[in-house]
Amino acid sequence: MFQGDPSAGSTYHGTFVPDPYRALEATESARTRVFLNAQQRATEAFLARSPHRDAIRRRLAELWRRRTMSPPLRAGNQWIHMLEDGTRNQAQVVRSDRPCGDGALLLDPTTFAADGSAAVTSLSCSRDGALLALAVARKGSDWREIRVVEVASGTLRDDVVRFVKFSSPEWLADGSGFFYLRYPEPAEGKALHAVNQAPRYCLHRLGTQQQDDVTVWADPDHPERAADGRVSDDGKQLVLEVSSGTDSRNRVALVDLVEGKPSAPRPLVDELRASYVFLGNDGPTLYFLTGDGAPRGRVVALDSSKPGPAITRVPESTDTLAAARLVADRLVLVYLHDAYHVVKTCMLDGSAVRTVALPEVGSVGALTGARGDTRAFFTFQSFLRAPEVLGLDPRTGTLEVVHRPAVAFTPARFATQQVFLQSGDGTRLPMFLVHDRGLQLDGANPTYLYGYGGFDIAQTPSFRPELIAWLEFGGMYAQPSLRGGSEYGDAWHRAGMRERKQNVFDDFFAAAHYLLRNGYTRPARLAIGGRSNGGLLVGAAMTQKPTLFGAAVPEVGVLDMLRYQEFTIGHAWIPEYGSSADPKMFPVLRAYSPLHNIQPGTHYPATLVMTGDHDDRVLPAHSYKFAAALRHAQGGPAPILLRVERNAGHGTGKPLALRIAEAADRWTFLRRVLDF
Repeated sequence: MFQGDPSAGSTYHGTFVPDPYRALEATESARTRVFLNAQQRATEAFLARSPHRDAIRRRLAELWRRRTMSPPLRAGNQWIHMLEDGTRNQAQVVRSDRPCGDGALLLDPTTFAADGSAAVTSLSCSRDGALLALAVARKGSDWREIRVVEVASGTLRDDVVRFVKFSSPEWLADGSGFFYLRYPEPAEGKALHAVNQAPRYCLHRLGTQQQDDVTVWADPDHPERAADGRVSDDGKQLVLEVSSGTDSRNRVALVDLVEGKPSAPRPLVDELRASYVFLGNDGPTLYFLTGDGAPRGRVVALDSSKPGPAITRVPESTDTLAAARLVADRLVLVYLHDAYHVVKTCMLDGSAVRTVALPEVGSVGALTGARGDTRAFFTFQSFLRAPEVLGLDPRTGTLEVVHRPAVAFTPARFATQQVFLQSGDGTRLPMFLVHDRGLQLDGANPTYLYGYGGFDIAQTPSFRPELIAWLEFGGMYAQPSLRGGSEYGDAWHRAGMRERKQNVFDDFFAAAHYLLRNGYTRPARLAIGGRSNGGLLVGAAMTQKPTLFGAAVPEVGVLDMLRYQEFTIGHAWIPEYGSSADPKMFPVLRAYSPLHNIQPGTHYPATLVMTGDHDDRVLPAHSYKFAAALRHAQGGPAPILLRVERNAGHGTGKPLALRIAEAADRWTFLRRVLDF
């Protein structure tokens, strides 16, 4: 067992808080490697004793062996999409003469890393369709490298843009270059730990070196700010959206592009009131999706040539307007209704509203299409429907299936239902339940309760191959909507952030009690899971109510709420969580921080802490310290295990083999500790 240092810690506003396992923050030290090797041996030994592990892996590989495609991008008279066939570690980039058709291989990510650890994470096509910019991630890192491919020939150009994070390339209208957001280059060997601040929004001209790129926007006086941009439909302006960390509110600035040369930014919306997302323009009239004056969202028009109030084009609804896109001179609107999506179309003035008939209760994602296109494309999925690509004619509301993957399971065997329950303060919560149609309410069903609850992100129905395996093994899945997400607009989000974060955990407890009270399961058969902010949820839930659950799986979790802002991009989450440097927020964070609420001698549920050793979003030391402290404090017989995936990050771009191994070990662990 790793020996903690009882004298390690920090003083916050006159209060000393011990941090005995702080040495594990040195993730590359020899001492940390010894600790990790010992943990890995213990975890592997525990999992290897399961009689189900090999069968679980085989079944997961079968379920993943399907052809899935991304919604296509138009490239002149060609179409480009990502193809994952379930046998390769990463999706390939394909060019076809029809949307999602069989076509020619344009790029294989093994070009960048033969071991499958490099992934293409986003695509951006020049307006003439001649060039494709690719964002490439390596070993699961949030750092991106932008490369450019000639669509006609598949030739990879010499242009290389590095040190990009949380940004997709945005092309100039003439295709001579693209905009992107870059951060300062971290010191050698410090990429995992370096704090990422003071980014610059730059213009890269094709055929030039990155060091010659022009800085379009920077704000060194406010290093926490970042910018993202869209070039207007007429190509005359760059619309910059400037935000502070993960705060959903943003400012808007305009950059004039005269002969492709960017001017200095000038403000359009200079008050931090709400979110503004640029959709398109007609000359000086700019269209935005915004929450300004409409907590559940509306579409407005602003005149860029003169100051004035926003003019509502699509008014606020009782449902939350989650996304919008301008295609075929129509607005395609995606609403959230009780945690699932509804699609509508209308004219630019908000008239002629039409509701699109979706196949079932489910989720819409990756909406593509340009103003001059005749169709929009998006993925549609549910818990039991694999992501299919649908084409929508916004003028008629007609849908067609462009691609439907075949998955080797029987959907009719299972059922999805949505129930509603009350949290402790009376708040109404929706929850999806997915289970075998023959489910018996005898309190014996192994149940996986999964949650998130934060960052204005909704939890909607989604298809995951590993979930199908869990159902086939006899498990039930429960997914509640917790405050902190975007399901019911801005007020719902704010009810679960900063000093109101405890509401999220209380909502999760209410979901657990609903399952117990109605005979779905019992504590010994109830497991909880979540990733990232959801890992924080699991850590807080199991330390606040350890006897309520039989097992817990916090993955890549934010588990040290007093020091999270000290690493990589953690400072960007201060608008969501608050900071221990704030004397008002310190006691709030201290009260629920999972690491700091572990009590010696407590009987904690069986726990599998999961992370990746290259996670540069949530430093893996969160998981290392939590697992070490939990093992030291455990007063009961349940195992406390740490699983660390090598050469893997927060999750994006993870090779298929690692995804299968990770899911197999999660289910192997839960089948053993829940005894089924």
